[in-house]
Amino acid sequence: MRVIGLMSGTSYDAIDAAAADLDLVGDSLVLKPLGTVSEPYDGELRETLTAALPPGTTTLGEVCRLDTLVGQAFAAAAVRADRELCEGRAELVASHGQTVYHWGTGKEVHGTLQLGQPAWIAEATGLPVVADFRPRDIAAGGQGAPLVSLFDLLWLRGRPGRPVALNIGGIANLTAPDGTAFDTGPGCALIDAAARGFSGGALAYDTDGALAGHGRVHGPLLDRLLEEPYYALPAPKTTGKELFHLGRLRDALAGFGTLPAEDVVATLTMLTARTVADAVRSVGATEVVASGGGTRNPVLMGMLGELLPGVAVRISDELGLPSGAKEAYAFAVLGFLTLHDLPGTEPASTGARHPSVLGSVTPGRDGLRPPPPAGRRPTRLLLD
Repeated sequence: MRVIGLMSGTSYDAIDAAAADLDLVGDSLVLKPLGTVSEPYDGELRETLTAALPPGTTTLGEVCRLDTLVGQAFAAAAVRADRELCEGRAELVASHGQTVYHWGTGKEVHGTLQLGQPAWIAEATGLPVVADFRPRDIAAGGQGAPLVSLFDLLWLRGRPGRPVALNIGGIANLTAPDGTAFDTGPGCALIDAAARGFSGGALAYDTDGALAGHGRVHGPLLDRLLEEPYYALPAPKTTGKELFHLGRLRDALAGFGTLPAEDVVATLTMLTARTVADAVRSVGATEVVASGGGTRNPVLMGMLGELLPGVAVRISDELGLPSGAKEAYAFAVLGFLTLHDLPGTEPASTGARHPSVLGSVTPGRDGLRPPPPAGRRPTRLLLD
């Protein structure tokens, strides 16, 4: 089956589309990557999203407007991916949507909201769309994240030692071989917020780690940031920009006077590296396979390498999956599993009471004609 996976993460800078041919062969799911495209959000839509996200306030009218506009942007990305990557022969779209809120208190998650109405995608492509993946796991008592953990477990199964998959997006998360999976804390969220704040919006992020590379880590500020209670919670656990945003950074800076922008960004970069490294050590990892936008920050990756002596830190590209689109491929797999009536969660990763078939399905132009149920879930993922 030819599937397009659509993903926009907590950095909400672009929609990544990944196309793949997926086939069940015995106990394996064989994935043949067909390529990726990326569609940046236009400036006005990104600004509207930024304003609506915590700590900002919004209205139901604005939420409705964003649901439509994000859905139309995802639809455009799907149409392009079908045309450029699939020769117009895609059979299914799996859309993660845009997370705007993840409602949790302590270790309990009560709900989550991803915008991007899938009907726009189905109408534009004519294809069935699997979307709204996270709520089913939450209803079963899980965290609803990280949902890429099943993909990671299938993909890294059989590698020597104790490899962990690490994704550094706006929020960072990891998956260990025993199924343990959790958000480690901020990936690029606070770094991006500081870059935008100090530049008056001229910078969306710290390009190539330039700000951090010219700064010095401020020890007392780092210590204050590390006091965040989230880091001490046991896994499974999830978080988001509801916790890690510019307002919280401003609170942390109180009492330190005027610190150079470069020093603040260097400190935030070390915060991400430190919390990721602590998480990696906590699961006894011998290898880290990293993906996500944070892997393009050489200062961050350098800090992480220094904090993890003796642990191999490599980028997912080395194993055949582009680091910027691994999550889009993961959601293509989750959509495929859903259409084949197979669960897309691992309870050890999310804390759910049982595995669940994820998402809701919007029929395509010719209705919904799902394949026969597959019977049992694959035990490993192979790249063709």
